[in-house]
Amino acid sequence: MTQAPQLRCRLGRADLRAVPEARRALRELLRHWGRPERSQVAELLTSELVTNALVHTDDDAVLTATVGPRALRVEVRDFVARRPRPRVPNADDSTHGRGLLLVESLADAWGVRAHGVGKAVWFELDAEAA
Repeated sequence: MTQAPQLRCRLGRADLRAVPEARRALRELLRHWGRPERSQVAELLTSELVTNALVHTDDDAVLTATVGPRALRVEVRDFVARRPRPRVPNADDSTHGRGLLLVESLADAWGVRAHGVGKAVWFELDAEAA
């Protein structure tokens, strides 16, 4: 049995340079997935989860992405137990408050689960969805 292609990388505390690096690594993982429109959505949603973890936890995080036969699963684990909640963005602030709303609206599934010390925020994109 072959193992599903996977990406795993540690993201440094408050290091926002990790966001474009995570996108590049995910793009490389998905290069052979054959679903370019889904790959672009995956990059966007991964950026949001990575940014949230680095900005709102002031701690390290771990990004894991797994390409399965039916779906892509991306998970960002951090070390703060406080659960994120989608919120209505402030109309005066064009740069904050939309990340989880994007995840909620574009992912086929998403959620938050407790993970030892901290939590993991994840999303899935179905391979066959348009």
